[in-house]
Order: sequence, then structure tokens, then C-alpha cells
Amino acid sequence: MKDEGGRIKDEDTTKNSDSSLILHHSSFIRVLVVDDSSFMRKSLTYILESDDSIKVIDTAEDGIEAIKKVRELHPDVVLLDIEMPRMDGFTALRHIMSECPTPVLVISGLDKREPAIAIKSLEHGAIDFIAKPSGVISYDIDRIRGEIVAKVKTAANVDVRKLELKLSGETFQKRWSQRTHKEIVVIGASTGGPRAVVTVLSGLPRNIPTAILVVQHITQEFIPYLVDRFRWGCSLEVAVAEDGETLDHGRVLVAPGLHTRIIQEGDQKRISLVRESSHEFSSYSVNCAMESAAGSYGGGALGVLLTGMGSDGAQGMKAIKNAGGGTIAEDQSTCVVFGMPRVAIETGCVDRVVPLPDIAQAIMEMI
Repeated sequence: MKDEGGRIKDEDTTKNSDSSLILHHSSFIRVLVVDDSSFMRKSLTYILESDDSIKVIDTAEDGIEAIKKVRELHPDVVLLDIEMPRMDGFTALRHIMSECPTPVLVISGLDKREPAIAIKSLEHGAIDFIAKPSGVISYDIDRIRGEIVAKVKTAANVDVRKLELKLSGETFQKRWSQRTHKEIVVIGASTGGPRAVVTVLSGLPRNIPTAILVVQHITQEFIPYLVDRFRWGCSLEVAVAEDGETLDHGRVLVAPGLHTRIIQEGDQKRISLVRESSHEFSSYSVNCAMESAAGSYGGGALGVLLTGMGSDGAQGMKAIKNAGGGTIAEDQSTCVVFGMPRVAIETGCVDRVVPLPDIAQAIMEMI
């Protein structure tokens, strides 16, 4: 049974720490698997049904068949390949989201020539994407079983209506000549984040008197294409952060899939990239970036936490608050997944809880 937002609802369900639903054996997450490879369809079905809370209700070989079965079966989640005959997954995604909005996970073996398609998929409504480990037909697909199952469970509880959120028609492109009280804005996001970050950046003026660091949980090889998408959506200069780079006002640096810290060197603040896993994420951490901003900037730091699964960022937001800085969390009403902001809010360290279209304005007011 579903509620009106498309999420699974059952009388015997309980909530976990991410405010997602844990389903008992009496209920299932109903998944439609779409891939043109018979091997991949069978393998993905086996992987998904190895979890007692997931049931593959059908499979499809291409985008046309996928659209038809979404209309007929109303699955809770669609696991969708990109490269298929007759109709590719990207075209099918656009039809599904316009005709019968459903949580869609893109799973693809796209090589490095075409990762921009995955970013476009997120822009057109996909909840997340999963990279096949060894190309279009990955005989080692079981290597990422945990990722597939976890992302299907997350997607099953997404309110797809929030993916239709319209951007505010107002942007804040006026001149800010007064002296700033903040010098760095650190933005953290995970599931649903690419669209949310674009929304925030699009509302900030070119001459914003702070530096901006973005940490987005995303597969490392897609980051340059995500940066390109951010550039298209705002008037700011956006680049992938490099080790030793200085932080300049009016410039957005995006963490490159490594722990990204801000360190003080004399009178300058610089980026430091580290390959260690002392934080809860093996390759990147919002906490890492925010804690280092608190240490380097003190009260001159502003932390912004957007939609995402899990708890990354809560400790970092608390560190910024304790250092005298400011904190903003996205309101539940616009979060695709209200996990990371919720945990931060519960610590009591958040100054303002703001719907996504208003976060850019809140940033300008707080700096």
C-alpha cells in the first residue's frame, strides 16, 4: 500500500535512523528491472530478491516496454539502464516522470565518454544512479550488491512530487557592497543533491563576498560533468577543487571525490585533499569539510546542509556552530530524502530551517 506521495505504507512498519521505512516480510518494495541484457536482468533480480523486503515484479528489455509496464504495474521503484534498443533509458525516464512519476534509479555501464547522460538523468528526475562495475554487461555485478539494495530502499521512500519543485523566479543578483560577516559557505548534499545544489547556486550573485565549497556524494568520475552542470545553472565561477588551491570570493569549488579540508597557511586558506577514511565515508565527507572550515574560519564559516540519506554533515554543522559560525538546513517539505538535515536539526545546532527555493536568500542574509 502507498500513501499519496508514492511511498510504501504498512501498518507493521517501523522507522530507522534515516527516517526511512523498514519493511517486514508482509510487505515488499516492488521493483521493475529494465535492461536489454538477459544476464543483467536475471542478475539484478537475484541481487534484489536476496533481500527479504524487495520483490522484482517484472522486467523490461527497453524503454518502450518499461513505460508500458510502469503504467500497468505502478512499481515502487524502477531500476533503469541507459543504453538500450528502440528507446534508451534517458528518453524513457522523461516519459515516466511526466506521465506516471515513479522513483527511478539509473544503473548504467556508461564509459567516461558519456557520463554527462547520468547527470542529465538526475536533472530529469532520477533519484540516483549506480555505475555497473565492468561495463554494460557486468559479470561481477554482485560486487555492488550492497549499494544496489541500499539505494533501492532509499528510492522507495522518496516523495517524487518534490522532484517537480519549481525554482523561485527571483534571484538575488544585486550588489552586496557591505562588509561580509562570513568568509566561507560549505554546502553538503547527497541523494537528490545535484538538483538542490543547482537551485541554491542559481540564486546567488556573481559578486557574492564569500568563497563556496560544495561536497556532493557522487561517483568520483562524474564530478567534472556535475561541475559543468553547476556552471550552466548559475552565474558563479565553478571548478573542481585541487590540492593546494586558494579559496577566493565569488568562486565555487566542488570536492573531487576525496576528503576535502580547508587549511590555514600564513594569511591564506587552501584546499587540502587527503586519501584516508577516518570519517564515515571512505572517499568524501561533508563533516570533514565543515569541521576544517570551522577550524580555519571560526565564526566566519556558514554551513548549509541539503537533502541526503544518512547523517553526514551533522557533526560538521555542530562544529561550525560551536566555532561561532552560522548554519542552515533544508526543510523537510522540499527534501528528496530528509536524512542528513534531520539529524543535524536534532542536534540543536541549526540556526535556520529553510525550504530549498529560499536557501539562497537565507545565505545572503546570514553572510
